[in-house]
Amino acid sequence: MRKIIFQMMVSLDGYFEGPNKELDWHLVDDEFNDYASDLLSSVDTLLFGRVTYQLMASYWPTPTAKTNDPLIAEKMNNLPKIVFSKTLAKVEWNNTRLVKENAAEEISKLKREPGKDMAIFGSSDLTVSLMSSGLIDEYRIFVNPVVLGSGKALLKGLKDRLYLNLIRTRIFKSGLVLLCYKSGRRK
Repeated sequence: MRKIIFQMMVSLDGYFEGPNKELDWHLVDDEFNDYASDLLSSVDTLLFGRVTYQLMASYWPTPTAKTNDPLIAEKMNNLPKIVFSKTLAKVEWNNTRLVKENAAEEISKLKREPGKDMAIFGSSDLTVSLMSSGLIDEYRIFVNPVVLGSGKALLKGLKDRLYLNLIRTRIFKSGLVLLCYKSGRRK
């Protein structure tokens, strides 16, 4: 069965965006881009909520993205994408499909289909909605060496406790720390 990998960057104090929705504090360098390229090669579908979809669709198809990040832009633009939104009327980014109803049911069906794993980048609200159904298989949290002081907290709105098992870590030269977890009871 295909896995769903959730990936998010957070500040040391646990925010995934600043108080004005800014993301200018994300550390992205060659080492991170190598990691991102490997991840994008290991999946065949990207899953987004509306807000993250609109952010990604406003950057990756642009000449700036294609010039500054050509390998990542090529993969982001060509991979199949599904955006889950009850409010969007249409999607225009290459290879994107809109699902308006029942994200958990659609993702459960996708997990049973043949193919590579799928990834959710950002999309905290979508992820929270899927966690209670046990649909997230792996959590990849990048901790950035910055304290924001305020913003939107990671997985805000989660109502139930979820135990995770640490499966690996990676320290990047930039100071980023990648923590990889899978769902499960404490060992």
